[in-house]
Amino acid sequence: MTLVKPLVILPTFNEAENIVEVLDRLRDAVPEADVLVVDDASPDGTAGLAERWGAEHGGGLSVLRRAGKQGLGSAYRAGFAEGLAQGYDALVEMDSDLSHDPAALPSLLSAVDAGADLAIGSRYVPGGSIPEWPKHREYLSRGGNRYASLLLGLQVRDATAGFRCYAAPMLSQIALDEITADGYGFQIEMAYAVAGRGGRIVEVPISFTDRVRGTSKMSGRIVVEALVLVTWWAIRDRLLRRRRHDASPADPAR
Repeated sequence: MTLVKPLVILPTFNEAENIVEVLDRLRDAVPEADVLVVDDASPDGTAGLAERWGAEHGGGLSVLRRAGKQGLGSAYRAGFAEGLAQGYDALVEMDSDLSHDPAALPSLLSAVDAGADLAIGSRYVPGGSIPEWPKHREYLSRGGNRYASLLLGLQVRDATAGFRCYAAPMLSQIALDEITADGYGFQIEMAYAVAGRGGRIVEVPISFTDRVRGTSKMSGRIVVEALVLVTWWAIRDRLLRRRRHDASPADPAR
């Protein structure tokens, strides 16, 4: 048991095949954690299954029903705002498709309990793994993370990872309405925001597996969006800022 009061945020869209097992395993791993399911009007009844599970297991679960599919980043921003308003100490991001093993939650929470501002469940630190991933997908993921690290100066090996825990004091410093990316870009943008505020980021090794049931929500568009945004952030925050800094009041161009 950790000293922090955690809220686990589960974004869902058509996860009826997985949601009950995820909640069962989550409760077994961290009985003290509350859960917020952020459901984007799943037509398969995911929200109703989650509410029924909460009623049958003594509460500790709430469902935020949203009108239509609004995206992963939007779901997490809504969940963060709700969790901060309710006074939770730690806010966890976790997929609802069983690709993130709830058994790793105590390690993430312990890292925040020990002083981390952001604990990332990482595939690319010693002890982390991605069993059964095809090599081309691994190379794409590693390459994207290396690109983000080099351009943004992020000292993080797995900035695109979506299994992570934020300390509430750090999260409350971030203007969530200014975080606009989705998917992988959202994860990078949030890590970049923490690093930019001098936050301590810790990577905890995890084993990441692909979903067994249901359909992946990720697409090529989300990957391209992340790469474009990383490039823009680097230009905005490193190149343009440096030019403004180098320009003196006596510069004729001013």
